[in-house]
Amino acid sequence: MKGKIIVVEGTDCSGKETQSRLLVEKLKELGKKAVYLSFPMYDTPTGKIIAGPFLGNPEVSDGWFPEKSSKVDPKIACLYFAADRKYNIHKVEKYLEEGYYVILDRYTSSNMAHQGCKILDRDERFNVFQWIDKLEYWLLDLPKPDLTIFLHVPFALTKILMQNREVIDANEKDDEYLKNAEKTYIELSELYNWIRIDCSRDNELKPIDEIHQQILNVILEYEKNKR
Repeated sequence: MKGKIIVVEGTDCSGKETQSRLLVEKLKELGKKAVYLSFPMYDTPTGKIIAGPFLGNPEVSDGWFPEKSSKVDPKIACLYFAADRKYNIHKVEKYLEEGYYVILDRYTSSNMAHQGCKILDRDERFNVFQWIDKLEYWLLDLPKPDLTIFLHVPFALTKILMQNREVIDANEKDDEYLKNAEKTYIELSELYNWIRIDCSRDNELKPIDEIHQQILNVILEYEKNKR
């Protein structure tokens, strides 16, 4: 039995990792094979290039791009992240062949959002979406996800939550970039029919368990419709 790719996307501070890991735990409790993986894979050679030279994570190294990662040409930036997926995709494919639910914390859709957000013209931005789609799924032959779940936290709340982070990269320091990324994520969710889950209420994050239950309901409904 071939497995499934479930992608968990989201704006900054939406709890992608937390929710992805909770989903894996619950699927295992339900007797299903499930595994958590995240892109970029920062512990691999390609991921280390992204973390340090590209993003300028101070725990790894200073960024090498003088304009900072949030201003690097989107097509150039896309190639780094796409290369990381291509380099590491054998890990995903192995689990798929063994019938696992592969829960991915970010995937090609992150490239579309975080590079597309640099382009203000809607038509040009759409062209970049298509360029990334062709690059990763056709030219690099990466497997397409079976389902994409988008966790949304508005920018104003993201900025509040980000104050609790000890380390932030160049993208996370750029407010204009974060605002545009949020808008682009919403645009993509509508364009590609992602499942959108609003993670805030009254300018506060919803309880983790409440968001988890919403995500689980999406998976259970997906399974029911695929029978």
